[in-house]
Amino acid sequence: MGFDAGRDGLRSARLQLRRFDLADLPLLQRLNSDPEVMRYLGGPEAAEDTRTMLEGRILSYYEEQPGLGVWASIERDSGACIGFHLLNHIRGESLIQVGYRLFPQYWGLRYGYTQLGLPSLCAITHPDNSGSQRVLLKSGLERQGERAFSHPSYAPYGAMPFFQRSAEDWLRAAPAV
Repeated sequence: MGFDAGRDGLRSARLQLRRFDLADLPLLQRLNSDPEVMRYLGGPEAAEDTRTMLEGRILSYYEEQPGLGVWASIERDSGACIGFHLLNHIRGESLIQVGYRLFPQYWGLRYGYTQLGLPSLCAITHPDNSGSQRVLLKSGLERQGERAFSHPSYAPYGAMPFFQRSAEDWLRAAPAV
């Protein structure tokens, strides 16, 4: 069997992304209860909501969608968990999105995505989250206007900034190495 990002994790020069497990619940609760982190994500989550997220959306997704998921992001030099990165479907859609949720002390340090072998990627942000919108543009995604999604996780926000780029366009625009 070949490499499975969902099972084996991902590795970059600075990060090791690994699967979450139930022992990570306190870490995830700390991340999801931080008002700064959750400012554009509906506000801090209660501990039980985070447990539901971990069990129902993160752990089960690994088996349902091999190669996709939400990974704990570990700084290779220090071993510290800086938050998480995700590669999954926008709920209720076939689109694959990139995303992240990091502890504030790691914001602005350029922990991003590299070549993922997908035909295209997309991302959405809260309309007021200009910081995340800048990160998405710097990462090479292009703003494609705004888009509303019917899934209850997104519907309350209305039309959200929508970013997308095909792998072909992304690679064509990338500097030669």
